[in-house]
Amino acid sequence: MKIGKLEKVEPRELWKGEAYDFTPWLARESNIEYLSEVIGIELEVISEEKNVGPFRADILCKSLVDDSYVLIENQLEKTDHGHLGQLITYAAGLDAVKIVWISTRFTEEHRAALDWLNRHTDDKLQFFGIELEVYRIGESDPAPFFQMVSKPNDWSKSVTRAQRAEELTDAKALNLEYWTEMKAFFEQSGTKLKCQKPQPQHWTNFAIGKSDFNLAVSASVRDNFIRLEFNIFGSDAKPRFDLLQTQFEDLSRQQIDPTLIWERMDDKIMSGVFLKKKFKISDKEDWPNQFAWIKDKLEKYDTFFRPKIKELF
Repeated sequence: MKIGKLEKVEPRELWKGEAYDFTPWLARESNIEYLSEVIGIELEVISEEKNVGPFRADILCKSLVDDSYVLIENQLEKTDHGHLGQLITYAAGLDAVKIVWISTRFTEEHRAALDWLNRHTDDKLQFFGIELEVYRIGESDPAPFFQMVSKPNDWSKSVTRAQRAEELTDAKALNLEYWTEMKAFFEQSGTKLKCQKPQPQHWTNFAIGKSDFNLAVSASVRDNFIRLEFNIFGSDAKPRFDLLQTQFEDLSRQQIDPTLIWERMDDKIMSGVFLKKKFKISDKEDWPNQFAWIKDKLEKYDTFFRPKIKELF
């Protein structure tokens, strides 16, 4: 067997400039999906070269999990203090934001600066450092590679949440523990579903590839049930729901679950497709069974609805 040699390529050979070459390339759907996989947050591009205060962010995205803004700043050179200052300015001007800094080389001081920011800010502010490299084997096409060099310190923030749970009601504390354990279960299972950060609340959301749509799970400690939801939001929620229901209601029950409930909810600004099952949330020994059921049904929801909303809307 002949084995090729991996060769490093200078990124400037592919993209001469940041604003006119690299940024438009990254903003393409397939490339932003690659970045989404690396940082673990499903992204939708809102605009390129977006004004944020006195500066212009290279790419403005939205997280499809929690609707927070994600700002991407690109550098086809090593990191510098000027770009670090811009990132801090972005963070200061927005209540909740995730900031992704992409560079061909992170200096140790700038990587450490992002680590420090992640340690000393709350969950509303998150900083990611991504180092860009390009490789090829022989005469093959060059392939970009994103290497995570700094990310939010989930462990320390989980400890903070755990300490805060002591001040919560028993139900809220159980909610926080439940979602934390479910996130670990999902990550170990290898599923493509990305859990949001656990919170002391009875629900958690999942992105499904498009804004104004999501998947959600709610767990009732008091009434002992789990409810799964495919939700449609916004001013177009009703006509979008009607179109989906007309075309896919019967098929959805065949491919997801025969007990699915389609609810238009005329008195609300949302519509959805729901599934409910009895489980004792306080029975921790049964959690793996519950998590497995949630994972199986959510994957079926995602497989069924994601391509349809992408094609229709």
